[in-house]
Amino acid sequence: MSFYTEYQTKCLIAEQAVRFIEPGEDIIVPISPGEPPALLNALSGHTKLAGNRLYHMIPSYPVLGMEEERIRQVSLFLSGKDRPGFHQGTIDLLPNHFSDIPSLLLQATTNRVIMATVSKIDENGYFSLGTSLSYVASLIDKAKTIILEVNENMPRTFGEQNQIHISQVTALVENDVNIQVLPNPKLNEKDFKIGQTIADIIKNGDTLQIGYGAMPNAVMEFLNDHRDLGVYTEMLPDKIVDLYESGAITNQNKTLYKGKTTATFALGTQRLYDFIHENEDILMIPCDVCNDVRTIAQFDNLVSVNSTVEVDLIGQCNSETINGKYYSSSGGQGDFTKGVRLTKNGRGIICLYSTAKNDSISKIVPKLSQDAVVTTSKNDVDIIVTEYGRAELKGKTIGERVKALINIAHPKFREQLIFDATKKGFLPQKNFYAKP
Repeated sequence: MSFYTEYQTKCLIAEQAVRFIEPGEDIIVPISPGEPPALLNALSGHTKLAGNRLYHMIPSYPVLGMEEERIRQVSLFLSGKDRPGFHQGTIDLLPNHFSDIPSLLLQATTNRVIMATVSKIDENGYFSLGTSLSYVASLIDKAKTIILEVNENMPRTFGEQNQIHISQVTALVENDVNIQVLPNPKLNEKDFKIGQTIADIIKNGDTLQIGYGAMPNAVMEFLNDHRDLGVYTEMLPDKIVDLYESGAITNQNKTLYKGKTTATFALGTQRLYDFIHENEDILMIPCDVCNDVRTIAQFDNLVSVNSTVEVDLIGQCNSETINGKYYSSSGGQGDFTKGVRLTKNGRGIICLYSTAKNDSISKIVPKLSQDAVVTTSKNDVDIIVTEYGRAELKGKTIGERVKALINIAHPKFREQLIFDATKKGFLPQKNFYAKP
């Protein structure tokens, strides 16, 4: 059977394609924009679903309004679309490090169904996972059923485990809609100050891992004059295109994947998707490779930049909860904060605003909020950055850490932080002055 004939045989409408999913089977979809909207919409009309589970991460489409007895939805990282459902009890959360997701899903699921948006078929009968390899790429060979949504707007990318052959596919649908975009975050004065401080830490020839959010992305505003930067990151953001165009990125000094910008998923504007389409300089790899500390450890001069919600006076970071309620999850922060410490000349940076709610609340605190989780251990933190500067914690005593963190807290809270630290026995009773 030719590729074309097999393609035509397997090409169905969405309502027909999802009927290959049987009761009790576990459905896994990629990170947006790899979600398959037509297939997801068709699930509600599949009357035989019962006891199924749907695993997703950073969805762009509304979560399914289906009875829990039919589909139990499980988030791998809470974000805007699925966070309300978690707080209402209609969606569950699977704790994880990003690198662990494939192995956790192998343990937690049976009779796996992969549903994903892919690029158009090529002349050899292969589809590309495009923007969204992440955990799905590592599970393709472990799936019972593969149902694809073919979209001509999904960029074709190159990489490891990035291809699905038509012979592996159970059914497919065609749906040439615009894939989901993520607008560039709006940056404020604090973001720019934090970005400049971090950019000053980055040297020519370093390799970068840039996390999700406004603060990490602000760093890239100040890197256009750097040279011979490399990129080894989980999420490929929009600003990468600017750094290519300025000549800042060459990837020539990377220890691994030399000459290639390496990521496990891309999420940005159409400009980013156009840039990565059939771009041989971009290498997409699965998250259990990209975020594996054993892989990260092989790099030299790696700089990891991630954000947090609050940090206590000894360096423990809560990056997941606000007022004791889950807001997101660990993501790849733990992978890279641990991995970067194993590298030669690596620097792990955690950034946050010094305050919240119009400077009424300090985000550098004597102890983490009630019911907060520790996302990153005090032992895995190298450098903390706020709009007031940087605190280098690696190799520092408790007293030295406390002083360094108070020095980058908002000035209005420093006196109280000194008092609290002294009360806890972190600082001696004698006078201490934290320089602004």
